[in-house]
Amino acid sequence: MNYRMIGRVLGLILLIYAALLLLPLIAGLCFRESPAPFLVTMAAAAVPGGLLLLLSKPKKNSLVARDGFVIVGLGWILISLIGALPFVLSGSMPHYIDALFETVSGLTTTGATVLSNFDGMPRGVMFWRVFTHWIGGMGVLVFLMAVLPMSGEHSMHIMRAEVPGPTVGKLVPRVRHTARILYMIYIALTLIEALVLLLMGMSFYDALLHAFSTAGTGGFSTMSNSISGFHSPAIETALGVFMILFGLNFNLYYLILIGSAGKALKNEELRDFLLLILASVLVIACSLWRDAGYSFRYALHDAFFNVTTVISTTGFGTSDFTRWPEICKWVLILLMFCGGCAGSTGGGIKLSRLMILFKSVIADLRHISRPRNVVRVQLDGHRVESETIRATYTFVSLYLVLLLLFSLLLSLDGKDIATCFTAALSCLSNVGPGMTPIIGPAGNFAFFSVHSKLLLSLAMLLGRLEIYPILVLLMPRTWRR
Repeated sequence: MNYRMIGRVLGLILLIYAALLLLPLIAGLCFRESPAPFLVTMAAAAVPGGLLLLLSKPKKNSLVARDGFVIVGLGWILISLIGALPFVLSGSMPHYIDALFETVSGLTTTGATVLSNFDGMPRGVMFWRVFTHWIGGMGVLVFLMAVLPMSGEHSMHIMRAEVPGPTVGKLVPRVRHTARILYMIYIALTLIEALVLLLMGMSFYDALLHAFSTAGTGGFSTMSNSISGFHSPAIETALGVFMILFGLNFNLYYLILIGSAGKALKNEELRDFLLLILASVLVIACSLWRDAGYSFRYALHDAFFNVTTVISTTGFGTSDFTRWPEICKWVLILLMFCGGCAGSTGGGIKLSRLMILFKSVIADLRHISRPRNVVRVQLDGHRVESETIRATYTFVSLYLVLLLLFSLLLSLDGKDIATCFTAALSCLSNVGPGMTPIIGPAGNFAFFSVHSKLLLSLAMLLGRLEIYPILVLLMPRTWRR
C-alpha cells in the first residue's frame, strides 16, 4: 500500500472539508451568531490536514484498488468524527454520540435523526446539518478530484470506491473531467430547485437548504415537522419531481447535454424506475382511497410524494405512513430495498443491480430448460459481463447478511422485531424513517442506546459507501505491506 499517498489524499480531504465549513460559518454570521463552533471545527480539520500534507511526501503517485478503498473508508470516518463538533460546541447536541449519529446521517444522506424538535437550533448549525447532505450526496472524494489534479488514471480507484452502482465509467477520457462534469450537473440542478422553491414562497434560506437536502436525497428539513410544516401541496409536488430527478443516473443528464437525449430516454433503468414509481403510486393511492377514506385526489398526491421520497431514499415527511394500510407499508419497504438508480445520489441496493439479478435468474432458468442454448444477460442492448453479475450476487448477498446481522444486534435493546428490522433497513439503505411509529416520519432514533446508535452509524456508512470500503478497513491483510 502507498501509505504516503494515502496520507496526502486524506490531508487534502481535510483541508477541503475545512474550506466547506466556511459556508455555515458565513450563514451563522448573517444571523449574528457566534462563529466559535465553526472556527474550532475548521482548525480541527485544517491542522491535521496540513500536517498530513507536510509529512506525507510520496515517492510515487500511483494508487491501487486497495488504496482507493482505504482512502474512501478512512476519509468518510474522519469527516464524520470532525463534522459532529459544531453540534456539540454550539450546545445544540451536548452528547457527542448523538452529534456523531446526526453527522453520519447527514453525510451519508440517510436523514435519520435523534432530534424531535430543533426549531431553536442556531441557523448556522442548522445550515451545517442540512449542508452535510449536499456534501455527501455526490461525495467529498469526487469533489476533490473535480477541483484538484489527482494521480492520473489511478484516481479511478477512488471514484469506483465512492460512486454508487454496479459499474462506474468515465464520461470523458480523464477522471478529473468526469468528476467536474458530475459536480457541474449537481450544482446546476441544486440551484434550479432552489429557484423553484423560492418562487413557490419559501424564504431564500429555506429554499437553499431544502435544495441541498433534496440534491443529496437526504431528507433533513429546517422544520421540525418536515415538509408538512409549509402546508403547500405545490411545494410537495415540486420536491417530488426533484427527488425523482436526483434519483436518476447522472450520466443520463450528460447524454442530454451532448445532444444524445434519444439514447438517454431509451435507458432501461430509467424506464423501469419510472414504471416502478407509477405502479407503486397507483397501488398505494387505490389502497388509501378504498381502505383509509382518502379522497382519490389527495390519495394520489400523498402516494406520489411518499413513493418518491422513499424510492429516492430522501426521507422527507408529510404523512405518517406507518399508520397506512399494510399493503402500502409493504410497497414502501420494497422500495427501501430498491433505492434509486446507479450513479445517482440515492441509496439502497440500486435498481440496476436488481435488474441484473432478475435477468440473470431468467437466463439461468432458460439455460436449465435448454442446456445447449447460450443465454446472455443484456442491459441496454449490451452484454453484462460475468464479473459484473458475480459482483452483483456478492453485493446483494452481503447486503442481506448485514441487514439481518444489524437487526439481530439492535434487538439487544429490547425493541420489537419490526422496529429493529426497519431501522436497520432504513440506515443500510440510507432512507431515514423506519416503518414503526417510534422511528417513522413522526418519530426519531433518540430512544436507541449508545451502542445501537454507533451500530446504526456504521450501517449508514456501509450503505452509503456500498459496503466494501468499510469492510476493507476491517481486514487485517489490508494493513500488511
